[in-house]
Amino acid sequence: MSSMFGKPRAGGERQLQSPLAECNVAILGCRGAGKSALTVKFLTKRFISEYDPNLEDTYTSEELVDQQPVVLKVMDTADQDGPGNCERYLRWANAFLVVYSIDDRKSFEGCQRYLEVLALHVRGCQHRCPMLLLGNKLDMEQYRQVSTAEGMSLANRFGCLFYEVSACQDFTGVQHVFHEAVREVRRQVEQSLPVRPLFITEERSCPPVAMPVTLPTRQGLASCTFNTLSTVNYKEIPSVAQAKLVTVKSSRAQSKKKAPTLTLLKGFKIF
Repeated sequence: MSSMFGKPRAGGERQLQSPLAECNVAILGCRGAGKSALTVKFLTKRFISEYDPNLEDTYTSEELVDQQPVVLKVMDTADQDGPGNCERYLRWANAFLVVYSIDDRKSFEGCQRYLEVLALHVRGCQHRCPMLLLGNKLDMEQYRQVSTAEGMSLANRFGCLFYEVSACQDFTGVQHVFHEAVREVRRQVEQSLPVRPLFITEERSCPPVAMPVTLPTRQGLASCTFNTLSTVNYKEIPSVAQAKLVTVKSSRAQSKKKAPTLTLLKGFKIF
C-alpha cells in the first residue's frame, strides 16, 4: 500500500535539476518507539498517538530540500521487537532512520541490533548507506531513561548522525531530520559520480616539410632536383636571469694584429 502526500504538480511534469530525483528512507525501530508518529508528523504536520503496530506502509511526498526538488519515499516498517525479514528494506532504502524512545531503554537496546544489521549490510554492499539515530519523545523528558550522551556514544560507534526530537511537539525538528537524510544521500550520490578526465594540450611546432628545389639548368647539363628543409632549426635562448657575459679571443696565432675580442651571451654558438 502506498500513499501520496505533498502539493499537486502545476502545469505538467516538473523538471528535476538535482542529480537525486528520488530518495527512499526506511524508518526502523522497536514497537512503540514512535516511528509512525514521526512519519505522520513529517507528512501532515499532525500528531496521532494511536497506530496499528502491525501495519507497514510506504508514503510518497514531493519535497524541496535546499531549493532542489526530490520525491521522498518513506517506509514505516512494522518490526515487532527487533530486526526481522530485513531484506525488504535493506535493498530498497537509500538511507535508514533508526528510532528509539528516550523513555524506554528497551527500545534503545533494540536500536543497537538494527545498527549492527545495517553495518553488516554496508560491508556486504561495499558502499556507504547513510544512517541516522533518532531519540524520539523529547517531550517525555521527565521520564527519560536514555541520556543524550548514551545516544551520542552509540551514534559515534556506528558513524551515524544523531538527533533528539518530539513527534508530538516539534515539526521543524522532525522535518530537519528527514531533509538531512536526503542531504546525506545526495552527498553519497555526488561522491560516486565519475570524475571527468582532465586533458592538457601542448602546442608544438609543425614538423619540417621537405620542399623540392630545382637548380637552374646549364647548357649541356641536365636539371637536378634536391629536397631541402624549409624550416629553421631554432636554438634555445637562455633567460636573462641566467645569461652571463663572456669574452672570447680570436685564435689567429699567426696574426700580428691585436686579437679582436667578441662579447656574447653564454649559450650562443659562434658560426
